[in-house]
Amino acid sequence: MTTGIILFAHGARDPNWARPLERLKRMLAERMPEAIVEPAFLEHMQPSLEDAAADLIGRGATELSIVPVFIANGGHLREDLPKRVDSLTAKHPGIPVRIAPPIGEVDTILSAISGWIEGMHR
Repeated sequence: MTTGIILFAHGARDPNWARPLERLKRMLAERMPEAIVEPAFLEHMQPSLEDAAADLIGRGATELSIVPVFIANGGHLREDLPKRVDSLTAKHPGIPVRIAPPIGEVDTILSAISGWIEGMHR
């Protein structure tokens, strides 16, 4: 099985906004060479979630893992993402799709952020 990992973020008009996502993509490629990793954006930037999924599947992904690079589970993740995933599943019925929790709701990530903030103030 080849996992396609989609780093799903909001997007912005400023192209520099996506630099941390590209860094994360490179880090994951080093740590998980067996996976295929691509960013995808809700709006303002490309590729869209649908285009990133099609690209990953075209490159051999047999399953998709969508990782919301959002701080919290707001309206976009509760409403927009499930609709888009339903559409993906209908278009690619043989490809399982997993949605991870938003990174800002993961305890290990919050712990790393709080440690970093603490370190700034020592």
